[in-house]
Amino acid sequence: MESDQPGRLEHFAATLSDAGLPPLASWQPPLVRDMDLHIARDGTWHYLGSPIQRTRLVRLLSKVLRRENEEFFLVSPQEKLRIKVDDAPFVAVEMECLGDADDQRLVFRTNVNDVVVAGADHAIFVVENSQTGEPAPYIGVRDGLNALISRAVYYELAEIARPAPAPRQHTLGVTSEGCFFALGSDCES
Repeated sequence: MESDQPGRLEHFAATLSDAGLPPLASWQPPLVRDMDLHIARDGTWHYLGSPIQRTRLVRLLSKVLRRENEEFFLVSPQEKLRIKVDDAPFVAVEMECLGDADDQRLVFRTNVNDVVVAGADHAIFVVENSQTGEPAPYIGVRDGLNALISRAVYYELAEIARPAPAPRQHTLGVTSEGCFFALGSDCES
């Protein structure tokens, strides 16, 4: 399959009936309040301590989510509601690999059904825990909002990992849309 042809996940994204993102950057509401809403590390959204069960509501709320420095807000033209996010606001739950080798495209779907292609605009990066050395992989989704890559998807990435081009050939990673993304520490040759 040619990598520039849409894959299953991109076809899925095209079938979603909701509109695009609102103009969050232009909304500068004067009222800022705290809201008892928090997003757990596993991607579950909680309101007043209870998980939100309505998937469509979570998807709708995710479209008005904005990050400012290290804080997260639900934004409308009238107000900003500060919420708590344990790690990243989204989780990459599915991946599709289109093409092969250097012509490869890696397409990700998040828990709120955003679909992104890893590349210059949607980088994959890994942060290692300084105490345990455990990797935490992420992909950029939009406007400073990232998705934690689920363990299952990270294992899929590890299966297709290859050595980086010289001079970093001792680093394993993946390529998507011509960009190389390291997946972790240096490997033995």
